Amino acid sequence: MNNELLEALNILEQEKNISKDTLLEAIENSLVTACKNNFGKSDNVKVVIDPETCEFHCYQEKTVVENVEDPVMEISLPNAQMINSKYELGDVVQVEVKSKEFGRIATQNAKNVILQKIREEERKVIYDEYYSKEKDVVTGVVQRYVGKNVSINLGKADALLTESEQIKGEVFQPTERIKVYIVEVKSTPKGPKILVSRTHPELVKRLFESEVTEVKDGIVEIKAISREAGSRTKIAVWSNDPDVDPVGACVGMNGARVNAIVNELRGEKIDIITWDENPAILIQNALSPAKVISVIADADEKSAKVVVPDYQLSLAIGKEGQNARLAARLTGFKIDIKSESKAREDGDFMDYENDYEDEEYYEDEEYSEDAQADEETFAENETAAGSEEE
Repeated sequence: MNNELLEALNILEQEKNISKDTLLEAIENSLVTACKNNFGKSDNVKVVIDPETCEFHCYQEKTVVENVEDPVMEISLPNAQMINSKYELGDVVQVEVKSKEFGRIATQNAKNVILQKIREEERKVIYDEYYSKEKDVVTGVVQRYVGKNVSINLGKADALLTESEQIKGEVFQPTERIKVYIVEVKSTPKGPKILVSRTHPELVKRLFESEVTEVKDGIVEIKAISREAGSRTKIAVWSNDPDVDPVGACVGMNGARVNAIVNELRGEKIDIITWDENPAILIQNALSPAKVISVIADADEKSAKVVVPDYQLSLAIGKEGQNARLAARLTGFKIDIKSESKAREDGDFMDYENDYEDEEYYEDEEYSEDAQADEETFAENETAAGSEEE
């Protein structure tokens, strides 16, 4: 019996990661419960278990009296001296209780105590495991739709991907493997409740950490991130090593690294820009792929005025304002974008350098040649198109 018990405890410890000491404590409590059910009280019950051999003994501590009134708590002198002739009145005698003598109900209750403890410890172990993975990315298997929510198996526990945390238009098939971001792990009587997300900005950050060695090692830092899940993400990166190009490291050879992340996010576009301490340069980078003529950034007001070539205005703003909106979230600045002609019309474009000496200023020096040439070509094409229409 003891060998079988020891083997069972070792198996539970290995498979369910429940410590043997916890299980032995559960057995001790179950024996005390069985004594209480069998004798009506357990105040004088003592259980001794050898953790090495799992050999256990259960004792009732009884006081030696002349006249026994409570047989559970007291023992007569003749009966005590049958155990040991040295006992006298007033001594405490340990009388061993044979667990085989317990009734069916007492045995069943003891069994339930052990099983309950095993279930509690199993839930606690699973909770601790996934709580340590909170704010991290894990791979799960899609099980089924529960209403508009999705149940995802993470291995030892199920997670819930709610409708609000799903990317709009994304449809999952049973047994499909997807990566999710663990937002929160709650402890409940039925086990851990795990909430996951596919829309959280940190999901993209964690994917870059797993895909890009330089990010994982801390050589390249992701300074800021803004995301509209399912559509576009902008991230600002910075290198702590002057010999490492942060954007190139994240893009990878022929775009291999960033494409792996794009595929995982099912085609979501990712813009990778270089972080800069100068907010004007950072804003100029954040508005990529649009070209910028000049940026005036007010660090105190957290606002910026940006001038772009006329033909780049729609690109700078983006579809439904997405590019400008993501750039504003990424930089933390309220960005006012104007075309060059509008800025000149308002009369403030030519005076930027003079009027904003105390503010962060950026002007594209190459614009005067390359961008103006592009503008002239753009204007010629527009004129030619207009002539053809006539």
